[in-house]
Amino acid sequence: MAPELRRQVEAWIAEDPDPTTREELQALLDAGDAAELADRFRGPLRFGTAGLRGLLGGGPNRMNRVVVLRATAGLCAYLKAHVTNAAERGVCIGFDGRRMSRQLATDVAEVVTGMGLKARVYDTLTPTPLVAFSVLDQGAAAGVVVTASHNPPDYNGYKVYWGNGAQIVPPHDAGIAAAIDAVGPVAEIPRMPRAEAEAAGRIVALGEADERAYLAGVKGLALHPETPRELRIAYTAMHGVGGRFVHQALADQGFSRVFGVPEQAEPDGAFPTVAFPNPEEDGAMDLVLALAEKEGADLVLANDPDADRLAVSIRHGGAYVALSGNEIGCLLAHYLLEEGPQGPNRLVVESVVSSPMLLAIGAAHGARGEQTLTGHKWIQNRGLELEAREGLCFVFGYEEALGYAVGALVRDKDGISAAVLMADLAAWCASEGRTVIDELERAWRRYGMYLSEQVSVVLPGADGAAKIAAIMAGLRREPPGSLGGLAVEAVQDFEAGTRKSAAGEETPLAFPASNVLVYELAGGHRAMVRPSGTEPKVKSYFDVRVELGEGEPVAEGRARGQALLEGIVGDLRARLG
Repeated sequence: MAPELRRQVEAWIAEDPDPTTREELQALLDAGDAAELADRFRGPLRFGTAGLRGLLGGGPNRMNRVVVLRATAGLCAYLKAHVTNAAERGVCIGFDGRRMSRQLATDVAEVVTGMGLKARVYDTLTPTPLVAFSVLDQGAAAGVVVTASHNPPDYNGYKVYWGNGAQIVPPHDAGIAAAIDAVGPVAEIPRMPRAEAEAAGRIVALGEADERAYLAGVKGLALHPETPRELRIAYTAMHGVGGRFVHQALADQGFSRVFGVPEQAEPDGAFPTVAFPNPEEDGAMDLVLALAEKEGADLVLANDPDADRLAVSIRHGGAYVALSGNEIGCLLAHYLLEEGPQGPNRLVVESVVSSPMLLAIGAAHGARGEQTLTGHKWIQNRGLELEAREGLCFVFGYEEALGYAVGALVRDKDGISAAVLMADLAAWCASEGRTVIDELERAWRRYGMYLSEQVSVVLPGADGAAKIAAIMAGLRREPPGSLGGLAVEAVQDFEAGTRKSAAGEETPLAFPASNVLVYELAGGHRAMVRPSGTEPKVKSYFDVRVELGEGEPVAEGRARGQALLEGIVGDLRARLG
């Protein structure tokens, strides 16, 4: 083992307040496991698509108490330097049901109060959207949620909201990262125990009143509350924190036939009934679909563990049809723009990895459609910018990974409000003699049938990071000339900030720099590649558009689109290795 690596590990052990991670690192030292230690010490976790996120364990490249103490000290130093009245406004703090989440949230509160700011704390498990709501509702300077959302059980994370209720973007992310780097020894970070902080007036306890305020806002999002609420709904919280809130929000709407999956109803950070606690993963929906069959449910809803995402299946033609994230997002946008308040200044926003169908829906309704980099932090900050600068009204934002934002109640994705709006849509469709699938087919005939696919290549560890970098470099060095037999008409390179046509014409892109490549294909189709911001993956996205002929069965149009997709996916997948 290299002497410098040993020195780093021993220094970490000396300042780590957590005996579990101290012992873990010491055992690795004693075993001479240089490869594992090198991975843990190859650099600090950095703010990605959703803040800090990583495997639980000792070392700077893992989630642990040292990382959280330092992150919070840096965040507070940055707030005090850059935010007026930061001490009084304080920081909203919440946490999910994962391993270590409560302890890490306690550490956050102790540093916040120790550095002279008020901690506005939830003492019970909290859905991420509730904390995002509370940042705005409390007028806080920032918010922190200890969560790893839908990641496997060995992960945790640290999500930061700015005072505008949205996740941090430049320059604040870089500024906070620099402030974290400047933090001294952990022992010198000011910390104030809870009792002392309460005596000093630095604790604001958040609880039932704040939950009621949030749920009242969610209740107001329904477009057709007058429709009969006779639907039978099957729901799962996926061992997460959303169950109590979704059941209450649906009851507030008059939905009384809601059946929860008992094995997944209570928060459990081990997620014992699923391989991955992500509704997108194969098998994750098995229990709720079995319950739906048993109860004859019309609508199936599933949150991820921190309740910021929503998966949906619909009973149609005697079977359950799973909707993709793009289909859910486009259906909700279609419903909001067609049945919601009308006006010339409406705005819908999506990330670039999401279906171009949203832009077609917006255009058909006279609404402004915008695209941003991946992540709701970009979607929301773009919405806030256009609201302030041009007087637009943010109606809806989404991205394909099951994340939807309805209105301005929460400036992030919210699986609870999305569940309510989907139930409202399904009830309205039923009152019109249709299912949600019928409504989707109606939308396809109006806007065009857009079909999408997403493929990921998982490459974990230090070697994986190098392989991911090599894949992206290879695609830039030798871009494909065609995919699926369709010519690549232009390449958008978000890192270089350019769009280069096949003829060599180069134009600038109006996006911040990001490691994303987009291939514009003949016929208006596209493919896209980017490294994941939260997991060791290369993600690729594919979208095709098919115009349905007069009277053409949807199945025939889908078959044409799927054939196009398969050719494009196969060619690009071969390049990813």
